[in-house]
Amino acid sequence: MKILTIVGARPQFVKAAVVSRAIQSHNSSNSNRKIEETILHTGQHYDHDMSDVFFEQMEIPKPDVNLHVGSGTQGAVTGEMLKGIESEILSRKPDLLLVYGDTNSTLAGALAAAKLHVPVAHVEAGLRSFNMRMPEEVNRVLTDRVSSFLFCPSQKSVQWLADENIRKNVHNVGDVMFDTFLRYLPKAHWPASVELPKGPYVLSTLHRAENTDDPKRLQEILTSFAEVGLEIICPLHPRTKNVIAQNKFLVPSNLKLIGPQPYFAMLALLKECQFVMTDSGGLQKEAYFAQKLTITLRDETEWVELVEVGANQIVGTQRSKILNAVQWAKNSTSISQEAVYGNGHASDSIVKILANA
Repeated sequence: MKILTIVGARPQFVKAAVVSRAIQSHNSSNSNRKIEETILHTGQHYDHDMSDVFFEQMEIPKPDVNLHVGSGTQGAVTGEMLKGIESEILSRKPDLLLVYGDTNSTLAGALAAAKLHVPVAHVEAGLRSFNMRMPEEVNRVLTDRVSSFLFCPSQKSVQWLADENIRKNVHNVGDVMFDTFLRYLPKAHWPASVELPKGPYVLSTLHRAENTDDPKRLQEILTSFAEVGLEIICPLHPRTKNVIAQNKFLVPSNLKLIGPQPYFAMLALLKECQFVMTDSGGLQKEAYFAQKLTITLRDETEWVELVEVGANQIVGTQRSKILNAVQWAKNSTSISQEAVYGNGHASDSIVKILANA
């Protein structure tokens, strides 16, 4: 079975690490049906600290193809990806195309395959924020519509697909990021370039377009950070760094801005923090895996399970809501122990289903 795997952004490298390993394990067993995986990197994330280092540290097979698309407008980069992926499908003739998550790379891969009648497998299917202004929501909805295999991280995502009358080949396998977290947590190490805080600190990330493209929202977040009362360590996305510089925003004295971090360093920062403040989808889940409370700096989340079990509060960017949630996070002493994202074997389940298809 020939699989063409499409990756392009940091979260996809993290997910691909365990699925590719599961494919290798499957091939080394006494299985009659081997899986030949070809990895195509679109180049959506191209900085070394947001791309190459993940392949190196997590021992992901090096991409067989790199399109080097880089940055640009949504339409331009997605178009370039479509062109490159289509060419590879035509020349390699895969039996199936595998995509992860909700990035432009995900959508480009799904569309290219669907138009060439190649089945698509979508890992992390069924997520919904119900905000079609989010590029990620558009990507995930369209990808689910053209996918032949839908691998869901939770029962909630299965239900959302059913609500859209998508029921065929829908599998609740759990979350591959939980697999990744369990596998690599023992390798967590504090980044050498970051000074160890003298007391409790908050881990934060900011990169969503809804915040970085709206100076008022970003300014409100930074103003609120100044009143948190704890040091905040923030690995900063290059786009956010540029917006702060262009608008000449004042960075609060308790906010420590550092560069993007490799996965093992992020695990250490997460493991030692008191709680998390983020607009990232992936970090919301990783915080839950690490038993940390999360304050989500968005108006909605696709990970509603975390809100329902009391591990996450959605606050948008309003100062009063952010600071109220900070008090909640500071004063809470426990977090839900529910296994809402499976048992840590999602990647094995995915490979088994595909191998038997």
